[in-house]
Amino acid sequence: MDEAFANPALERILVRGVNWLGDAVMTTPALQRLREAHPRAHVALLTHPKLADLWTHHPDVDQVLTWTPGDGVRAVARRLRELDFTVALVLPNSPRSAIEMWLAGIPRRIGHARSWRSLFLTEQVAPPPHAQAMHKRSVAEIRRLLQASPSPATPAIPAVAHHVHQYLNLVATLGARQDPVAPRLRVTPAEVAAVQRRFGRAGDGAVPRPRLLGINPGAEYGPAKRWPRDRFIAAAAEVRQAIGCDVWVFGGANDVALAEGITAEVSARTPGRGGIVRSLAGQTSLRDLCAALKACDVVLTNDSGPMHVAAAVGTRVVVPFGSTSPELTGPGMPGVTGQGVVRVPVPCAPCFRRECPIDFRCMTGIRVETIVAEVLQAMEDSSSLPAQQA
Repeated sequence: MDEAFANPALERILVRGVNWLGDAVMTTPALQRLREAHPRAHVALLTHPKLADLWTHHPDVDQVLTWTPGDGVRAVARRLRELDFTVALVLPNSPRSAIEMWLAGIPRRIGHARSWRSLFLTEQVAPPPHAQAMHKRSVAEIRRLLQASPSPATPAIPAVAHHVHQYLNLVATLGARQDPVAPRLRVTPAEVAAVQRRFGRAGDGAVPRPRLLGINPGAEYGPAKRWPRDRFIAAAAEVRQAIGCDVWVFGGANDVALAEGITAEVSARTPGRGGIVRSLAGQTSLRDLCAALKACDVVLTNDSGPMHVAAAVGTRVVVPFGSTSPELTGPGMPGVTGQGVVRVPVPCAPCFRRECPIDFRCMTGIRVETIVAEVLQAMEDSSSLPAQQA
């Protein structure tokens, strides 16, 4: 029997999770701090079905709840009402997420104050003082910035503006500490071993496997976040030529053609190196993806959900940043430098646009040789760590 049902005095906390993969990873520090503050509480997480497997083996979540696609707010609330939660922590800023908790009759409902939803919360939390919105620059604003002489300096964004702090700000209402920790996800050695076998890296233990470079050339938000395809190919080929590593190319169902094309070209440019160059695009569940990213020694990736997952399972990442801000949504521990972020200073970045309206200088300015040097250094650094268990 669930201990919280057997002992009604125990808190039953429902966390309404966010809906995007990268954002979900960035909530894990808040969940850790919540668990530290309430070690005996029953903590349930309500999440989109596509993200449910992210929380397998997670030490700070006792129960994962999902909704059926197409369910309205009343259907979701009706299920929650039966579970007798005492507190709801609403991480998204949407009106719907607050209305669900209100209709569920959860007596204490905590979330950030926002228009059209504060009425449904019992505690409206002010955003953290250093919070910054991801302001999408207009084309006119971009052109003004480029024409200014000298180019205006981009205002510094403090580490406490990182989105991790938004979620920590909410759990502080329940007595949790607000000092950040790095996002973390848990993957077992058995899961890593299974994905190694499935994608051709089983090994027998007698001969060490080659190093493994992961490549993630997609980004769901749009092309402005994607370092050019030909540069991914060139960088992967140079790294493979230098150290003879295996290469896995990641991607979703929409990235199959992209990933298979990169796989073919990297193989063609590195004849005689042996080993594996393989596309995993469209072939991995979310849980497979977590394990496969952990199996890698280094992942070269755009700013994306898989970037956050790779860093959170403990794999070193190298990330070309252009239209977005690593200060707000970068991987790993907020404010810690040297985490593989690569960018060039341009006056229009970050613009937070899906597509570049000018010449894409924020990404084309990032040179292949710079990325190769970062990846090789990350490979060297990762070799000093304990070997990946498999």
